[in-house]
Amino acid sequence: MRTTPTGRDHRRVAPADPIDPEGLVERLRAGGCVYAEEEAALLGGAATGADLESLVARRLAGEPLEVLLGWVGFEGVRVDTAPGVFVPRARSGLLVRLALAALQPLREPLAVDLGCGTGALGAVVAHHRPDAVVHAADLDPAAVACARRNLPADRVHRGDLYDALPTGLKGRVDVLLVNAPYVPTDHVGLLPPEARLHEPRAALDGGPDGLAVQRRVAAGAARWLAPGGVLLLETGRAQAPSTLALLRDAGLDAALHTDDSLDATVAVGRRA
Repeated sequence: MRTTPTGRDHRRVAPADPIDPEGLVERLRAGGCVYAEEEAALLGGAATGADLESLVARRLAGEPLEVLLGWVGFEGVRVDTAPGVFVPRARSGLLVRLALAALQPLREPLAVDLGCGTGALGAVVAHHRPDAVVHAADLDPAAVACARRNLPADRVHRGDLYDALPTGLKGRVDVLLVNAPYVPTDHVGLLPPEARLHEPRAALDGGPDGLAVQRRVAAGAARWLAPGGVLLLETGRAQAPSTLALLRDAGLDAALHTDDSLDATVAVGRRA
């Protein structure tokens, strides 16, 4: 669930006093919230009185709903969120669906959520495959702290991509899930204010061509994947051909998967 505020000047929206369900819906709608009724119900269920008024004011100022609530529903799993940590998008559901399909024939598989943010990808895999061993890693301390609320804390590691992972995982990973930033630097300013102003730049900015982090992920994947293991790398449709080329250059058999209903594109690289 993601909404897109219009970016209008929310200071002109007069507060309703006292807050009532109908008034709250109208305020949110006037502030540009596309799913105002749903948001009103969620915010009204999270707080009352002055606390609710504070949440509404912050939402009208553009803060992501999921951060205000402290959680997001992602692929049937309730995932904790935190200020300053990238909020999982519905489109990343394709990543975890492909991961679960790849893991289906394996017993006690090993999965890694690299650049994990909240740890949502790993949390969904762990939920549906309780026999799986799931590790996660991120460079940002706020993301690591959040992910440790969604996954076993001792399996969430802080560091730069593969440098964060225990060396004992090398050559053993069955599925490597990665939602690395892929927005070109010049396009970050075009993102909705909700993302541009309230989520970490490092989680959005993929460098001049959007492929800077993807290059590093692809280059190191074969050393960490088990034979037959797969790298699942979310990408943009414009970058998809280049992402496939990165996987092939890294020695992986590569293919592209898309889901129009999610507006999702995932490059899949398999180690021989």
